[in-house]
Amino acid sequence: MTPAELSDAVVAAVRACVAGGDFVAEVPAEVHLERPRSREHGDYATNVAMRLAKLAGRPPREIGTAIARRLEHSPGIARVEVAGPGFLNVTLAAGSLGELARDIVRAAGRYGHSSRLAGRRINLEFVSANPTGPVHLGGTRWAAVGDALARTLEASGAAVTREYYFNDHGAQIDRFARSLLARAHGEPAPEDGYGGSYIDEIAHQIVGADPAVLGEPRDQAQETFRREGVALMFAEIKRSLHDFGVDFDVYFHEDSLHASGAVAAAVAQLKESGSLYFADGAWWLRSTEFGDDKDRVVIKSDGHPAYIAGDLAYLRDKRARGFDLCIYFLGADHHGYIARLKAAAAAFGDDPDTVEVLIGQMVNLVKDGEPVRMSKRAGTVITMEDLVDAVGVDAARYSLVRSAIDSTLDIDLDVLVKRSNDNPVYYVQYAHARTCNAGRNAEQVGIGLDTFVPELLDNPHEAALLTALGEFPRVVAAAADLRSPHRVARYLEDLAGNYHRWYDECRIVPKGDEPIEDVNRTRAWLNEATRIVLANGLELLGVSAPERM
Repeated sequence: MTPAELSDAVVAAVRACVAGGDFVAEVPAEVHLERPRSREHGDYATNVAMRLAKLAGRPPREIGTAIARRLEHSPGIARVEVAGPGFLNVTLAAGSLGELARDIVRAAGRYGHSSRLAGRRINLEFVSANPTGPVHLGGTRWAAVGDALARTLEASGAAVTREYYFNDHGAQIDRFARSLLARAHGEPAPEDGYGGSYIDEIAHQIVGADPAVLGEPRDQAQETFRREGVALMFAEIKRSLHDFGVDFDVYFHEDSLHASGAVAAAVAQLKESGSLYFADGAWWLRSTEFGDDKDRVVIKSDGHPAYIAGDLAYLRDKRARGFDLCIYFLGADHHGYIARLKAAAAAFGDDPDTVEVLIGQMVNLVKDGEPVRMSKRAGTVITMEDLVDAVGVDAARYSLVRSAIDSTLDIDLDVLVKRSNDNPVYYVQYAHARTCNAGRNAEQVGIGLDTFVPELLDNPHEAALLTALGEFPRVVAAAADLRSPHRVARYLEDLAGNYHRWYDECRIVPKGDEPIEDVNRTRAWLNEATRIVLANGLELLGVSAPERM
């Protein structure tokens, strides 16, 4: 019995209580289940009686007793106890709990997936690093988290478009071009320019492809360095992301909004609707009417569009492409964008909830107990390639995903290169490799997935492992709904611990000359079910599931 099936059984018991006159209350669509800390308190616990008590006007324990009386007759349930102020502690029958192993093996790669978000079209924009340098560590965190979130949303049935907003319009591109031009002429970078050896590398590539550029007038040469430099930098960013396991469906160029007239069209629409007003020589968005802390300048007094003008046109473009939810991943210094982007949606007549902004915090690297502050190549920032070179793609992705995105993250490089239980990604990957090895050993002695007797999985460690396996679909759903893929990582670590304890206690292959029995064959199913869930979870994080370590 899965948690979802148990939830349905509890709901049915509540419905039977209401129909039978035990109490009067609205029947919930589902109930919240928890895994008790102590196995003595059953496989699952729920506070449904306490939630219904106030509405029913009856003591929680009285409500709980009525539900327990109906629920304990449900198939697959061994006993139901009312505890404390009204908690229901549910113990599943061994066979019912054990059936989960066969269900998981049959579902294979689909276990944990659902159609909960079927029909939703979600635009997920993340990373969006400026094309003026390599992807820095903050962008690397967004790459790992954004891709993992996309995978969990897709596992819940949503149609997700991964989008990269390429900021190739504005003053930062001018500074980038001037920096390249200066280095090509052997001059120091402009005071407001960009440094780092990557500037020298790109300038050298441009000159190597077209030496005549050095003889062009400075203005003309700067345009060449702008065009070619941005193209080379963007190609490198895409390559780095691909090597990191992150590819995008759409690479949207900011400059296209201005060149195509999309910015002008968005401004014209807002003027016509009255969402823009003219004051002090500029055009302002009435964003305070939609919850922003101040109105925003859209067209400056010199006639040039402010940065938010591109944001307005970009949101309008996304909605025109049919997305019903637009999620933005932004850095720690972008809190102000939450209100202004929602205000932009409202100004176009949309529900502000069609826009969602996730704010991420900084990442710090530590090695030998000291902060790592300088990149060998970028100079002033740590890059994606710096992290990958130090620990590899799997460890980098896993370490960046396993913490909540709104918390500052400290990564100890010394831990991530260890082949020990101190290294969380190694701990989980080793558990998967161990399931594969156990499966191979079982096959060698003739133990296959032919005989399955679920009631034989009655060891407390088996019950704990099965209960953990049953949690996976709910963890995936919560990771998608709460935009928190770190829940998958933490779940996998908990599952790995349950598996290791079970493996050490319950043998699949008998010792010595002991005969192979049905319990050994049934445990092979549980081992395979665990392998599947570990592999499915690692896949959601974009981390490999090695078969040998």
